Amino acid sequence: MSAVHVSSDDIRDQFSNAMSAMYQQEVPQYSALLSLVASVNTDVLAADPTLRGSLAANNELARLDVERHGAIRVGTADELAMLRRMFAVMGMQPVGYYDLAAAGVPVHSTAFRPVDDAALSRNPFRVFTSLLRLELIDNPELRQQASEILDARRIVTPQAVALIECFERQGGLNAEQAEQFVDQALETFRWHEQATVDLATYERLQQEHRLIADVVCFKGPHINHLTPRTLDIDEVQRRMPQVGIDPKAIIEGPPRRRCPLLLRQTSFKALEEPISFADAAQGYHTARFGEIEQRGIALTHAGRTLYDRLLGEAKNAAVAENDAHQAHLSAVFEDFPDDEATLRREGLAFFHYHAVPGAHVAGPVDADDVERLFEQGMLTVTPMIYEDFLPVSAAGIFQSNLGDKGHNGYARDANQQQFEQALGVPVIDEIALYAKRQQASLQRALAQLTGNGGAN
Repeated sequence: MSAVHVSSDDIRDQFSNAMSAMYQQEVPQYSALLSLVASVNTDVLAADPTLRGSLAANNELARLDVERHGAIRVGTADELAMLRRMFAVMGMQPVGYYDLAAAGVPVHSTAFRPVDDAALSRNPFRVFTSLLRLELIDNPELRQQASEILDARRIVTPQAVALIECFERQGGLNAEQAEQFVDQALETFRWHEQATVDLATYERLQQEHRLIADVVCFKGPHINHLTPRTLDIDEVQRRMPQVGIDPKAIIEGPPRRRCPLLLRQTSFKALEEPISFADAAQGYHTARFGEIEQRGIALTHAGRTLYDRLLGEAKNAAVAENDAHQAHLSAVFEDFPDDEATLRREGLAFFHYHAVPGAHVAGPVDADDVERLFEQGMLTVTPMIYEDFLPVSAAGIFQSNLGDKGHNGYARDANQQQFEQALGVPVIDEIALYAKRQQASLQRALAQLTGNGGAN
């Protein structure tokens, strides 16, 4: 076999495409969703040549059609650690810690994703990965039973484990190994119509929380949704019923704005799917759905503080109908600046810095000169896309599709240390990552202006 290694970016691209093809076969409405999103994106770009030009100039247009995120839920520390090793083959690292227990969902999570500019441009595939917090099950007998069921299963095939070990040993996979890895890794995410427990056990776990039953009762964790990226989520929400898709009631996240913030999400309601139980009983399970996202600009600590405060104010007068909800959100968020210049000057959001082609500065420059260089027309910026997630929105999506409003008893302290111990490594701080990328872009831009390959 050839010793030439396939890049992790290429393996990630192959895997995300294979995952999308599999999910289209398993959940036909997902195909309809992809077509709808593609249609809306085409219409938006046709109506806004400036946006099209900006996306194309910053290599964002190329990634739009391939952009996906998925979500998966695992039950044990060993399962989480093995997934970390699997995703590492695809150049995906754990970024961020999300405590969903505070929102009534008994999991905590991270997002496995690429982290550098080139990898994100190639394919920004992400997998939001949640670990069940068994300690939040109050019934000790049920908690022990769930633990024993999970300990008896292996969610990654032996062939996939061998290829992961090969990658770790030799620093990469050749083309044949990469193809085998994608095929075998896909098995972890496949739907299984047979539960591993009897109907009575399933119902006890379901009564505790429907997500617990979803995690515990099957051979593997199965992907529970895939999410394409749209440029106009409000229009997708409006059109979904026209193509036979029943959307959730409310779009999660911030309101519609000239400068989109962070992440907005909606979904179609989860499918009721027939399953067979270990005692030959027949029944139905509801877990898998389709989701759509619209991504905006990444916010700094100051920006997130303002966002969280305004979101809290908006929640104090929650509205159940989407149009009224969005109008209420928009009114509250009038206090959040909605133009790029103010967002940058007030340090509320992250940007990529660019030297204007042909511009030149004599002598050394540093970060203190940034405003002057902007005024002189030598520097420009483009918004840095938010690549991560929002715990309140994730919980809202989970709850709306599980038919469960949450469990107040789960609202205990977050436990990032416990999660990282299970994961085997610390998670990457997402805001520090954005800051690093912004600073690197500024240094490159200043170096280009001085023509010396560096900046003071």
